[in-house]
Amino acid sequence: MSRTTHLLYLHGFRSSPNSAKAQIMARHVAAEHPGVHWWAPQLPPSPREAMEMLMAGIRDWPQGSMAVVGSSLGGFYATHVACTTGCPAVLLNPAVFPARDLARYIGDQTQWHAPEEHFYFKAEYIDELKALEAGPLPHPERCLAIVAKGDELLKWPEMVARYPGSRIKLLEGGDHALSDFEVAHLQGVLDFLQLV
Repeated sequence: MSRTTHLLYLHGFRSSPNSAKAQIMARHVAAEHPGVHWWAPQLPPSPREAMEMLMAGIRDWPQGSMAVVGSSLGGFYATHVACTTGCPAVLLNPAVFPARDLARYIGDQTQWHAPEEHFYFKAEYIDELKALEAGPLPHPERCLAIVAKGDELLKWPEMVARYPGSRIKLLEGGDHALSDFEVAHLQGVLDFLQLV
């Protein structure tokens, strides 16, 4: 893998660029790798609109030196980006079957980090998620998945099975948020990404 000059970070469902992991990575990249172009957008509720925005935003990025990090639903989106561009990906407890898992969340939702902010998760978004389901990664060796057996929302065997041939860091405990991200996982993610 070449060194990473452009890094995309994708947050999860009901989350935002203000999530703990996004903020930790943003601070570290700004302080230690100021030459890296960092983009952590607020994703719209519509999966189709989210992917259209992302692909437009990275259209002019150098595919040979870009990478993507995604958490939960952002990991599902990151997988799609990696399948489309061939770029390296780091997946943090990635959603594997969001069309199935998010069907029960249709309706009014609030943001985790700003409960006063509401959005409506429409039934049609399930079909949009299905349309984004991707096949095997073209370069599975360019993928690192950090998977917690203690994830209270997603099934770890499904996450592991989704990424054959990729580097898997399987945690015996942990939680969906990877609450120990900064102390236990950040350095490994950065080492994998080889930021300039």
